[in-house]
Amino acid sequence: MTNHPAAPPLLDDVIEVVVGTLTFDLGRYLIAAGLMSAIVALVMRTRWRSRRIQPRTAPRRDVIREILLSLRTVAVYAAVGMITMMGFRLGLLHEPAGASALATAGYVALAVIGHDAYFYWVHRAMHHPRLFRRFHRSHHRSVTPTPWAAYAFDVPEAVLMALFMPLWLLLVPTPAPAIFAFLAIMIVRNVMGHAGVELHPRGWVAHPLLRWISTTTHHDLHHSGGFNRNFGFYFTFWDKLMGTEHPDYARVFDAVTAVKADSLPSDRPRIAWLAGEPRQRI
Repeated sequence: MTNHPAAPPLLDDVIEVVVGTLTFDLGRYLIAAGLMSAIVALVMRTRWRSRRIQPRTAPRRDVIREILLSLRTVAVYAAVGMITMMGFRLGLLHEPAGASALATAGYVALAVIGHDAYFYWVHRAMHHPRLFRRFHRSHHRSVTPTPWAAYAFDVPEAVLMALFMPLWLLLVPTPAPAIFAFLAIMIVRNVMGHAGVELHPRGWVAHPLLRWISTTTHHDLHHSGGFNRNFGFYFTFWDKLMGTEHPDYARVFDAVTAVKADSLPSDRPRIAWLAGEPRQRI
């Protein structure tokens, strides 16, 4: 019996990192998008179906396209994640040791705030006419998005989105539990933004504190016609500060959350941008 030589330790590390990052990124996408799709399907069987934001329903071909594009994005995320993990193993990146639960929560909050700023400005830049078709066109083919559209990116956009984590870790060494918590929050907020059904309670956009946290309606308006509005991800303050929030956001949210068993999106008042705001060329 011939004994084969063991794989070099570095090769073992590479294989472990590749399998680990690919499994992690694929798993969090499938779990989050799958669970949110199940929640939406359940909601549509109840009186809360009136919270569907658009009268249009995404056809099956849109969902298939979203999944295929998202699987490609998962591969990009895994590649960047592999490089990031190797950065830790080679000592190029570091994490603080012994962070308390309170400190860990603080790291998570900082990462969310940092990612929101990064997302707003990168997202807004991708809407520039010179960048849109190459970077962001595929994502906006989902005029009526579903949770499966969470990662439906062109490759350049996927790279830009994936780069936030290693860039953040270069600037802010962050404990592993905080990294995992942040990544969980990110994918949950992502699938919620593309759910197509408003999941936030009525009165959210009028509350003095909650109105700074974005809703499903906020991002849905960005997909369904207000392409140069509502660039934010977790929060609305960049859109408010920079004057890019959709002027009908509060009115549409209030109409969507005015729960009536016999109310459907087609019964609602016509939204202003449908009558005249220019659409981004897809």
